[in-house]
Amino acid sequence: MTLTLEEIADHPALHRCVRAQAQAMNRIYETNPRLSSAFASQQRWLMAHIGLSLHFRRESDDYRKELTAARFIDVIRQNAVASRNTADAFLKEMLHYNFIELLPSTHDGRIRPLRPTAPAMEPVYGWMLAHLHTLDSLDGANRVTTFMARSDALARIQPLVADGLLSSNPVREPKRTFSLFTWLNNGGVVMDWLISGVDPDHAGLDRIPTGIVSIGDFANWLKLSRTHLARKLRDAEELGSVGWLGQRGQSVMWISSDFYREYLTAQAVKLAIIDDAFAGGLSATGTSRATDAQGLSVS
Repeated sequence: MTLTLEEIADHPALHRCVRAQAQAMNRIYETNPRLSSAFASQQRWLMAHIGLSLHFRRESDDYRKELTAARFIDVIRQNAVASRNTADAFLKEMLHYNFIELLPSTHDGRIRPLRPTAPAMEPVYGWMLAHLHTLDSLDGANRVTTFMARSDALARIQPLVADGLLSSNPVREPKRTFSLFTWLNNGGVVMDWLISGVDPDHAGLDRIPTGIVSIGDFANWLKLSRTHLARKLRDAEELGSVGWLGQRGQSVMWISSDFYREYLTAQAVKLAIIDDAFAGGLSATGTSRATDAQGLSVS
């Protein structure tokens, strides 16, 4: 049985589980900040998931199913995630930092297939484990054990996660403050860091302390421009979503109860998508590597 969105969102342990998940995301970020940046804004996150899905759904005996630059860009545009130029720039950045690599062509010397490198897959695996651990913490199941016992688990689950993310209106059209940060470079990391400092016992407050005091230290850890981060925080402050308990930069930053609920709701939506993907991907009739994406429009 999978957990429904409502069951996740209403679970009394969600506050503590999501905080632990945010802390896990921070640890993943710290191991490779540059690679984590590939997933740290809404647009890049979706492009990365699309690329991974196309990789996992490849058919080794059919070149038409290979992950290529042209195919990646076509799917990005079909799903209105980014422009052709943005998708192309993303691929070039991933190649430059050796997060993906070109393979020898097997059919047409002008077309080179792509694949993620082994170091690039480590945080993807960690990302999936962190979310499966959250789900296990909510219902006492053993998804993590099952996932780790199957060498093909990520390949089966991730494409279904990508389908779910791309077809979800709450994911594609996040609410006020969440939307403000999702389009910031490393915006996802910003939100995870804010939430990681929240004491779940304070979740009922109108202004919830985060433990963050210095914007400069925060920006340095995030590898972000202090000016750019401060501007986004001021935008959020104008929405009433963040503020300081005392003088700015010399007191603890707080987040509003509305922003906190936005974050929890977004996590619940994502967790429900991952749980459905886990059940579908690892069931006896689950989607295999050879299955075309329904949500990705890859034909």
